[in-house]
Amino acid sequence: QVQLVESGGGLVQAGGSLRLSCAASGRTFSSYAMGWFRQAPGKERLFVARITWSDGNTYYADSVKGRFTISRDNAKNTVYLQMNSLKPEDTAVYYCAADLNKSKYGSRRYEYDYWGQGTQVTVSS
Repeated sequence: QVQLVESGGGLVQAGGSLRLSCAASGRTFSSYAMGWFRQAPGKERLFVARITWSDGNTYYADSVKGRFTISRDNAKNTVYLQMNSLKPEDTAVYYCAADLNKSKYGSRRYEYDYWGQGTQVTVSS
């Protein structure tokens, strides 16, 4: 079992920044990679970013590339999502997730085995 707890969400004006954190506990050594997804009201949950624990290899959705940065602190079992130049369309509940296997795509929901409870990010215009 892997437990994930997100934090850092809130209300910010367009153009502002937020940093989300995801603290992992439990069998964290069994996790290959971590991802961030987001879900806006009435819409499906979409991939945002991914990072592997071992070498820090990253992968981003086109919609956030150049504005968001995913990073990890292996000693703290924590993954971060630094979000800059935020836009109203970034408003969503943000979820972190753990992938226990070396998944083929890394951006599909079904590839992730554990999920956090989510944290709300609201960007006002």
